[in-house]
Amino acid sequence: MDISEAMLMTARAKVATAGLADRITLAQGDAAAFDPLSLFGVASFDRVMLSYTLSMIPPWQAALTQAMAVTDATGRLAVVDFGEQSGWPAVWRNAFLGWLRHFEVTPRADLASEVARIAHAQGRSHETQQLWRDYARIAWVA
Repeated sequence: MDISEAMLMTARAKVATAGLADRITLAQGDAAAFDPLSLFGVASFDRVMLSYTLSMIPPWQAALTQAMAVTDATGRLAVVDFGEQSGWPAVWRNAFLGWLRHFEVTPRADLASEVARIAHAQGRSHETQQLWRDYARIAWVA
């Protein structure tokens, strides 16, 4: 699912080239507010993955909340996105963060606390880790 029709056009072409059009459903929608039943024909999912998306979605907390809301009670939510590069030398960190800003990408400093808040609200367990000297952050809610 993507809000951008241009991104979906690229995805459709790749899915077709891979011969997976009969197994993969793509839909245009807003991650912060969508109805899985109308887009995909199901009320919820056993797995939801947000991969390098929250850093590009202005209402990212709403998108994270929605992702959890459409995850089955026994399902799992997985998130991977840019970290703040806190373990990098300042010159590299500043250059990389500047490059991300050029593409309107903002690492979410409070991703771990938001994941914890959402998991607690659902009575679920969670885990968050920094990867590669904080190049990325990964989180799970189960």
